Amino acid sequence: MATNIVYNDGDRLAVVCTQPATPASGDPVLFGQLPGVALTSEHSDGTTSVQFEGVAELSVIAHNGTAGAAVAAGDVVYYDSAATPVLNVNTSGVRYGIAMEAVTSGATSTIQVRIGY
Repeated sequence: MATNIVYNDGDRLAVVCTQPATPASGDPVLFGQLPGVALTSEHSDGTTSVQFEGVAELSVIAHNGTAGAAVAAGDVVYYDSAATPVLNVNTSGVRYGIAMEAVTSGATSTIQVRIGY
């Protein structure tokens, strides 16, 4: 067996998130270009425990950065730190995951999102 493996699974790690500045438990987060969901709020050392795989219920706005744009199940969802909420279909953001449910154009809904795909 390889002796240089640090973790068998890298799906839950404590990292310093690049977005948002101070994550709270349940927030969609980024570690560079790697998307995840904060399992804890940011610790005093600046790290946050993050889940990097799986499916989470997250707030998504059906907007492409310019206008309302419906989200269909199977669509790619992006992390756009300038938007509220930060998950949408604006391709200028960081690829976050796949919408498992639909959102009507211009609406904001909490839907299941497969993280990191």
